[in-house]
Amino acid sequence: MLASKSKKQNKSMGMEKLFYSADRYIKKSGWKDLAMLKFCLFSIGVLAGMCIAEKDRKTVRAVAAAVFTVTYIPLMTKFLSVIMEEEGN
Repeated sequence: MLASKSKKQNKSMGMEKLFYSADRYIKKSGWKDLAMLKFCLFSIGVLAGMCIAEKDRKTVRAVAAAVFTVTYIPLMTKFLSVIMEEEGN
């Protein structure tokens, strides 16, 4: 039992390090870097989408639309708050 707890702690520490590194990467990146990252992820999504069987495409499309909506709203809310903050100064 102790060994499994230790493995969970190591895994958690690995994730914390990964998130810390991701935060540092974002802070050092400009808008061009983030745009390239988005194009890269979009391309991976297109390639993955091409591999989906025809019978499953409707379900995958619905899930993708839901994920897009759930992530787009907070991203745009934050972006608009930044714009409003800049205009207020």
